[in-house]
Amino acid sequence: MAWVWLFVAIVAEVIATTALKSAQGFTRLWPSILVVLGYGIAFYCLSEVVKSLPLALSYAIWSGVGVALIALLGWLLFGQKLDAPALLGLVLIVSGVLVINIFSKVMNH
Repeated sequence: MAWVWLFVAIVAEVIATTALKSAQGFTRLWPSILVVLGYGIAFYCLSEVVKSLPLALSYAIWSGVGVALIALLGWLLFGQKLDAPALLGLVLIVSGVLVINIFSKVMNH
């Protein structure tokens, strides 16, 4: 069940972060509501995750996948550029999360 909570936490955080641009400094009501609700749901779900998964593992996956998805959505929705260093950085972030998840005995007990 922790992995379902983590998936929902990631999706909620990505939705909230994407809405942050449209909220324009919390001057637009509906995007601002989406930001607050999304982050509230994300942190609640993440608090459920850490009841059964190690904190560092949970946060590494949540933040790493979130960063990669936000970069992708920024490119798709807002036309933000992803140059070679940005892409390399994203690959390194995702690779780091995979290494932690697959190989770390400390984080996976």
